[in-house]
Amino acid sequence: MPFVRIDALRADAERLDALGRAVHDALVETIGIPPDDRFQVLVGHDGTNSTLRYDTYPGVHRDDGIVYVVITMRSGRTPAQKQALYRRIAELAQQYAGTEPRNMFITVTENESADWSLGNGVAQYL
Repeated sequence: MPFVRIDALRADAERLDALGRAVHDALVETIGIPPDDRFQVLVGHDGTNSTLRYDTYPGVHRDDGIVYVVITMRSGRTPAQKQALYRRIAELAQQYAGTEPRNMFITVTENESADWSLGNGVAQYL
């Protein structure tokens, strides 16, 4: 049950949808989440009223195509699974949305089953 937030600079609804599909498809393919397990917040920033800041750390030359992807999910994935996830997100973001892999900044935060309520005020995983 990942929860995904995607923030993209100068992204219209079509690009945001493509980025959301890229992340979701990568999660399904690499870590085996169910296809109907999609919870995403997609936010486009216009660069004026809202924007994203970035630099070149650690030697990655990003530009205005920057996309931040924050994934929160229950713990239990191996480092190899996470590496495959990052790689696949970058591949699919380029394929679906034309986003250069160097512009994909991805972070995963893990938590435990007690940290989730999927509706009705119930901790479904407990």
